[in-house]
Amino acid sequence: MTLDIARFLSTHGTDLSFQRPFYEDLHEHPELSGQESETLSRIVAQLKRFDCEIVSPIGGFGACAVLRNGEGPTVLFRSDHDALAVKEETDVPYASTRLRPRTDGTMSGVMHACGHDMHTAALMGMIAILDDNRDTWSGTFVGLFQPAEENSTGANAMIADGLATKIPRPDVCLGQHVLPGRAGEVQTMAGPEFAACDSIRITLHGRSAHGSMPHRAVDPTYIAAMIIVRLQGIVGREVNPDDFAVVTVGQMHAGTTNNIIPATAELVLNCRFFNDTTKKRIYAAIRRVVEAECQASGSPKPPEFEFFAHGELIDNSPEVFEAVRPVFDQVFGNDSVDAVRTSASEDFSHLPAAFSAPYLFWIIGCTPRDVWDAAEKAGRTDIDVPVNHQPTFLPDYEPTADAATKAGVAAALAYLGRT
Repeated sequence: MTLDIARFLSTHGTDLSFQRPFYEDLHEHPELSGQESETLSRIVAQLKRFDCEIVSPIGGFGACAVLRNGEGPTVLFRSDHDALAVKEETDVPYASTRLRPRTDGTMSGVMHACGHDMHTAALMGMIAILDDNRDTWSGTFVGLFQPAEENSTGANAMIADGLATKIPRPDVCLGQHVLPGRAGEVQTMAGPEFAACDSIRITLHGRSAHGSMPHRAVDPTYIAAMIIVRLQGIVGREVNPDDFAVVTVGQMHAGTTNNIIPATAELVLNCRFFNDTTKKRIYAAIRRVVEAECQASGSPKPPEFEFFAHGELIDNSPEVFEAVRPVFDQVFGNDSVDAVRTSASEDFSHLPAAFSAPYLFWIIGCTPRDVWDAAEKAGRTDIDVPVNHQPTFLPDYEPTADAATKAGVAAALAYLGRT
């Protein structure tokens, strides 16, 4: 008899009372990418409660929990646990008040402004349910706790640290992300869902001079300003309106004081796409604009380009979608809905690529339903609803945690459930 996953999830009886205190502890004590030592300790301490093999650390501050339960397929489920340099502006009693050093040495408020604390708590809840109900499934479940997603280095760091030799090879990889939407909705789709992304650091070279003598300088700040203006025309005038691309200038640095024209300026861009043809065209256009402006201003050295924080396109495997979506429909009913592609980016897909495994990555809505419905009625969901990376972002805990935990277990049992 095939396991009735919907019925099981409504009757499993596993004590998840630890889950919310664990979530609130993570939320109150966030750590930036590459600094997650305390977070890893909290994760490992929780994992010791379960009958699982703990593989830690991997890739800096990552860990895996391996639950072996007889013959069957291997399912990998990934969560992430780094935070952002954002000063929290919520009024919950467990709000973060931490200050931490950024990579440039400056201090910043730190906050789980992207929901990674929810991802981690949900995966811990999945492990608790699967460990407590081993009679319902067979195979191997790997819970992967990934650091440094925000700078797109964590997945590759775990892979480079020998992940493939430290855990069983997965037959399928799964993951999820909380995003604005009705709290508790589970949004799935096959094909491209999260955009590919790159960051580009561009160094512009000028010639320094006293601020009172601009004729003796080649001003890289002026060059940077002209480039910023011209870059905005690339998407608007060189990309087919039916296609998608983003070119955002996120940082501009130049100079140290008001009366010195600096020798260099730096721009940091963030670019996103859904196909490689558009990406190649955009990158060629960026180089053309930057090099032409430098030449027009008489820059003494050509500009320098550094690509970093690469995130691959998340392109969900149709066969995994077809296996999991019917289960979600049974478990969540009207709250199992179609996803739409998002311009956000993720490094999740590096993990299934390392194992040549098919995968599915889905979205959990996390906005209080009354807030979402009111904003939707007014046509203002893009204005009135807090979004990831904002200081007021905070998932509606109960429906979001419940859906995220159940979705992970349901998707895993679509492959591991006993018949």
